[in-house]
Amino acid sequence: MTRFKWLPILCVAVAGMLVAQEPENAPVLHSFAVIRAGVLIDGKTGAPRRDQVIFIRGNRIDSVADAANAKIPAGATVIDLSRATVLPGLIDSHTHIFLQGEDPSEGGYDANILKYPLALRAARATVSARRALEQGFTTLRDLETEGAGYGDVGIKEAIEGGYIPGPRLFVVTRAISTTGGYPLEGYAPELEMPKGVQIIDGPVAARKAAREQLDHGADWIKVYMTHRSWVGKNGELASQPTLTLEELKAIVDETHGWGKKVACHAYSGAGLQRALDGGCDSIEHGLQITDAQIAQMVKQGTWYCPTISVYYTDWAAADTPAGQRDRLRASAHEDSFRKALKAGVKIVFGTDMGGIPWTEPIAQEFPRMVDLGMSPADAIVSATSRAAEMLDMTGQIGVIAPGAFADIIAVPGDPLKDIKQLGNVRFVMKDGKVFRNEAQ
Repeated sequence: MTRFKWLPILCVAVAGMLVAQEPENAPVLHSFAVIRAGVLIDGKTGAPRRDQVIFIRGNRIDSVADAANAKIPAGATVIDLSRATVLPGLIDSHTHIFLQGEDPSEGGYDANILKYPLALRAARATVSARRALEQGFTTLRDLETEGAGYGDVGIKEAIEGGYIPGPRLFVVTRAISTTGGYPLEGYAPELEMPKGVQIIDGPVAARKAAREQLDHGADWIKVYMTHRSWVGKNGELASQPTLTLEELKAIVDETHGWGKKVACHAYSGAGLQRALDGGCDSIEHGLQITDAQIAQMVKQGTWYCPTISVYYTDWAAADTPAGQRDRLRASAHEDSFRKALKAGVKIVFGTDMGGIPWTEPIAQEFPRMVDLGMSPADAIVSATSRAAEMLDMTGQIGVIAPGAFADIIAVPGDPLKDIKQLGNVRFVMKDGKVFRNEAQ
């Protein structure tokens, strides 16, 4: 009997080892959450469906079914949005969480770089990210840190690590322009002033900058193809071009080689034409686009992120050159948007928040787009599945469909009849977790 006295202990030990090893091999079981949707707009077509049930397993949508045929699993968490309109989480494709629409009386843009420490700017960016999520924007493409280096990569990591709440971030880090192509400006020439972007001159330096930014976590690369604008001799919107075609092609070639895309800030004229000829994936702003350029965008499949609302803020007096420029920017932009919409250019929702204070509503861009001829359904798609396609996230975000991330919002009214309802978000779920619920 002596030789068997350790057998019970050995059995317990082996069983313990098997239990400890089981999680590595066994399927992970996620609890179900169920959303009852009074009206569902799935983000793909804009067409509403009534009385739907969304089944969520973990952080993914498992299935969507008619309420009459849905069988809710025992123990599932049920969220009743049966008196609301439910949509995918919204996507803003052009923001700046490190900007706050700086007050000129407090130093304006320059104060970001000359006065505010990076820790303060990061703290303010954290608040901006939270505000976006509160308003139902579960994804942002944040288009540069404006002198805060790779701070957007850190904010993204903090969100993904669960340290702070915020949207999914696609970041560009520093952005790229040329000598004479970006602030800080207007200081004594003997002073070497910091810049809000990475400055390059020549194709070699351009490619190196793209490599550095991609290596440090950029999801996209952003380049400034124009700088400044004014009313030209013939009443047109004139813009100073920055990168040469050769410089841009070096950046685009390098970035595409990494499987990433290039966003081009371009107002008008030669700089915008170089952006198209150089292979930019998206045109940002595009204030004055010619018919030929619009046709080229359609042919090449170039995305257009117009950011309309920001050009109605802070106009100078009408009888000044700056005031005349401000008004021309807005009127030319309206014409470009209408022509692009009619021609079938792929338009995505973007606001340039940061240029607009983050205390203002992000959804103010929706009525601007609708007032210029876009249907409410198309405006919703521009901020959901179409934006997801631009971000190479088709089927993952911007839709309520099986397999997609459970990024879901709700508004009390019908945004297809009143697009301003998208500024009245009352429920926000991101990645299967409820962040805000004032709808029940």
